[in-house]
Amino acid sequence: MQDVVEKVYEQVVARNRGEAEFHQAVREVLESLDPVIAKHPHYAEDALLERIVEPERQIMFRVPWVDDAGAVHVNRGFRIEFNSALGPYKGGLRFHPSVNAGIIKFLGFEQIFKNSLTNQGIGGGKGGSDFDPHGKSDAEVMRFCQSFMTELSRHIGPSTDVPAGDIGVGGREIGYLFGQYKRLRNSYDAGVLTGKGLAWGGSLVRTEATGYGTVLFAQSMLATKGQTLEGKKVAVSGSGNVAIYAIEKAQQLGATPITFSDSSGYVVDEAGVDLDLLKQVKEVERGRVADYVSRRPGSRLVTEGRPWDVPVDVALPCATQNELDGDDAATLLRQGCAVVAEGANMPSTPEAVEAFLGAGILYAPGKAANAGGVATSALEMEQNAGRTRWDFATAEEKLTAIMADIHDSCVAAAEEYGRPGDYVLGANAAGFTRVADVMIAHGIV
Repeated sequence: MQDVVEKVYEQVVARNRGEAEFHQAVREVLESLDPVIAKHPHYAEDALLERIVEPERQIMFRVPWVDDAGAVHVNRGFRIEFNSALGPYKGGLRFHPSVNAGIIKFLGFEQIFKNSLTNQGIGGGKGGSDFDPHGKSDAEVMRFCQSFMTELSRHIGPSTDVPAGDIGVGGREIGYLFGQYKRLRNSYDAGVLTGKGLAWGGSLVRTEATGYGTVLFAQSMLATKGQTLEGKKVAVSGSGNVAIYAIEKAQQLGATPITFSDSSGYVVDEAGVDLDLLKQVKEVERGRVADYVSRRPGSRLVTEGRPWDVPVDVALPCATQNELDGDDAATLLRQGCAVVAEGANMPSTPEAVEAFLGAGILYAPGKAANAGGVATSALEMEQNAGRTRWDFATAEEKLTAIMADIHDSCVAAAEEYGRPGDYVLGANAAGFTRVADVMIAHGIV
């Protein structure tokens, strides 16, 4: 890295000790900016880099709640409002035991550039709690969400900060959160949360958007090589919302997804995933991947290793951060995988990314490939503001156009800075310059 960029990174590490994921995310972006700063040195003036790596606001709060047995529990809640240059803060809420300030900070930092790439006028933020909704009753989840929103409601609003869902926060949780917000504010601000139910301000395609968008991005990358997804075998990790709808869109485009996973292991279904069964198990029954295997002849559950051990043409990591390491990347490359598109946030370790870039395969970082979710959240906000609702075809058409534009922006930026085909540089450069130009226009704030 250039001296000026290296200095900023060193300051980030010194000021945010122990936050490894945040350090990783910042380094990945700053390393990509070397050619940008070299060509446009004004981006390093007036401490712009120092400002962009520092959140505008960090909120941490206590979340007390009562379980069904009457016992009181205390969790931590977080909201990192990272950058509002392009519009109100926008980013999901994650409920998972792994959540801490560093995780939320990394996710919020990534969100700045992801949201910039969508060109939808939204800033970057993220939030969540170390609460684990798994195994909790609906009443327990409701009481937790009400307590969480009691504090969060002071800091959000349709023109200020608009949270959405993420890991552990689906339609049930969004419903409870919105109900408490409405109760506290005495105001039906539908645009304050996205991922809502269709009957009360939600958007068609929002559920499918992240998974669909990831696959659409992979299809666009293949098109640059004169190829399509037709006939290709696909490995998918995860079995939540992103994974399920990545599988669905891949099947629609003629590919054969053969894996998915959860914390107990991964499923291999060489005949192709039975999507209806997977949806029944995960969306209706809230079950485990083993439940799929018990009802799907020919499939098997593997409890050692990862989905990347299976020979495929395309890999879609859709579970969580740093789930695909250097050894996994070597296995994928050795077995002929030619496309990796990230459905999760930063699922590939730096060693894995280095391997993909070194091999010259088609590799798309999450801030570009999984931007479909937040893009459709912005479309939901647009519909809420106009008190209107689009049909599925209209919403999907808009999502498809946004993903194509993100792809083309990445390609153009990579070519501008001398590394054609490098989607990491392209995504970071395109996302950064849009935010940086507006920050400069707004002055030192």
